[in-house]
Amino acid sequence: MTDDKNQPEGAPEEGAPQGGEEFIQAEGPDVETSLNDADQAFLNGEGDLPAGPDGAEQDSEHLADLRRVTAEYANYRRRTERERDALRDRATGDAARAFLPVLDDLDRAEAHGDLAEGGPLTAIAQKLRGAVAKLGITPYGEKGELFDPHQHDAIFQRESPDVTSPTVSDVVERGYRIGETTLRVAKVVVDTPSGS
Repeated sequence: MTDDKNQPEGAPEEGAPQGGEEFIQAEGPDVETSLNDADQAFLNGEGDLPAGPDGAEQDSEHLADLRRVTAEYANYRRRTERERDALRDRATGDAARAFLPVLDDLDRAEAHGDLAEGGPLTAIAQKLRGAVAKLGITPYGEKGELFDPHQHDAIFQRESPDVTSPTVSDVVERGYRIGETTLRVAKVVVDTPSGS
């Protein structure tokens, strides 16, 4: 504090605002605030949510909001993971479609006996099929399967007394999937029951 005797009349006090500013005194929170036992127990994970100044009703609303936000975040995280997986499968599938004709040629070569054990193309065929399998691409369409119009493309049908329901009798081109996505449906010959 300055001594009023040494100060000229009308001069502002030291530390007082200048230029007609109004000085407002405000009281802020204490720097060192002590927690009561209930608050400390809750922060340590040992007790229930302590009652706030507005009572337990407001606390339960805050707790419900916290649970809702937590559930929304968990749903968001699951949705983005699913979308990321679907996008990865789609990108891998787009790249893998270029290899499908080569895999078809390998299947035809194998059917004609050109990929006999120890042959020059056997090692290459195994490596290519192994690489495709590592990408998560799986072939489907086998002789004897029940015909499914969603999974098979029937390029030819013939009646047969040996079947009781439409059945794949020959696979012209295998189908391929990656995850839940079908890259290409299988092209098949279908035997249908006689008289249908």
